[in-house]
Amino acid sequence: MAEVLEIIPFGGPISATVVPPGSKSITNRALLAAALARGTSVLTGVLMADDTEAMLDCIRSLGASVEVGADHTTVTITGVDGDLDRASSPFFARQSGTTARFLAAVLALGDRPLTLDADEAMRRRPMGDALEALRTLGVTIAFEGSVDCLPAAFTGPVQKADQMPQIEIDGSVSSQFTSGLLLAAPYMPDGLRLELVGDVVSRPYLDMTVAVMRSFGASVETPDNRTFVVHSSGYVSDDYHVEPDASAASYFFAAAAICGGTVRIDGLGSSSLQGDVHFVDVLAAMGAHVQIDVNSITVTGAALHGVTVDFSQISDTAQTMAAVSVFADSPSTVTGIGFIRRKETDRIGAVVAELRRLGIDATENDDGFTIVPGETSTATLETYDDHRMAMSMALIGYARPGVTIADPQCVRKTFPTYFDEMEKLRPGGPK
Repeated sequence: MAEVLEIIPFGGPISATVVPPGSKSITNRALLAAALARGTSVLTGVLMADDTEAMLDCIRSLGASVEVGADHTTVTITGVDGDLDRASSPFFARQSGTTARFLAAVLALGDRPLTLDADEAMRRRPMGDALEALRTLGVTIAFEGSVDCLPAAFTGPVQKADQMPQIEIDGSVSSQFTSGLLLAAPYMPDGLRLELVGDVVSRPYLDMTVAVMRSFGASVETPDNRTFVVHSSGYVSDDYHVEPDASAASYFFAAAAICGGTVRIDGLGSSSLQGDVHFVDVLAAMGAHVQIDVNSITVTGAALHGVTVDFSQISDTAQTMAAVSVFADSPSTVTGIGFIRRKETDRIGAVVAELRRLGIDATENDDGFTIVPGETSTATLETYDDHRMAMSMALIGYARPGVTIADPQCVRKTFPTYFDEMEKLRPGGPK
């Protein structure tokens, strides 16, 4: 793909039915559960992108047998049943936050040093909250560089106790830390009781983790909305289907909202595991027409109005919301997302900077941003090596001329065919 990509407006309303690639979040949870499980699992609908390929590399290093089908969406995995004796260090997470944070907890199940490393961008992202929890469980962690950052060597196992260990996790930090501990807990000798303290962000991702764990036979109780009790049950193999990615779907829904016309997504609906399906509730509040069925969601564009909305539970769609806000008839404010400053980039600062580059009045707030709709100018938008910046900012260009995206290939992290799929929405374009 070129170093920059000019986005050509659609020039009219769209009409399309789309099946996005499999959910990255579900894929990486299911891959890891299958790799730890007893027996052979078959996963279908799997996403193949940089983040999930990083997880595949790591589960091979755990000693799991992995066979990718000819369709590249089916993966057969024979797991290790929690035994890391055949694990081959070092493990390399690339730029994948889910892979790094999940594996940190899993490597603590071994009884010898196992090293986890990542690309430079991931090395700069502190993991102190998760690592402190592991230390509490008796795990030794040795750092090769900065403290609480990768690369690091983990030496377990989690200490056996007279009763189930209990730890507390700050719910205001990335849910990936908590999900990693939950995913590893069925192979801890006494299980784990985990309590969330403080404000809880991205709760739907924790519910997703529990749902995937239960599909692979784990015994997980949630006596209240801050407590998880995981028993030492292990995992068993499962034939598991990964539903389409709701975060990826948000771009197609947004395209209908701002360009006019209708987009239907099959495979997502009222029964979806992913919290990001609720992005369409925001579009409905702004004026778009939304229909949610059990296994499909349809969005039809209409006049859009500004809103003030808390995105703490659907933060991966905040940048999509920023693009949609440009086309409303009044300002919009997104709150509750201060923690996304620690993602691939400072996603609040990056959104505001690039909208201003387009001539939009955008303001950076402590926990979000405010966007005043307006006309846009010609600009090449930076993407900060952040796939979501590229995909969300491109949306503006599908409705208005003059938008060029720098480093468009960064979408390979989660959606390698994004720009090809968007072209299929073009009236009269390829289908």
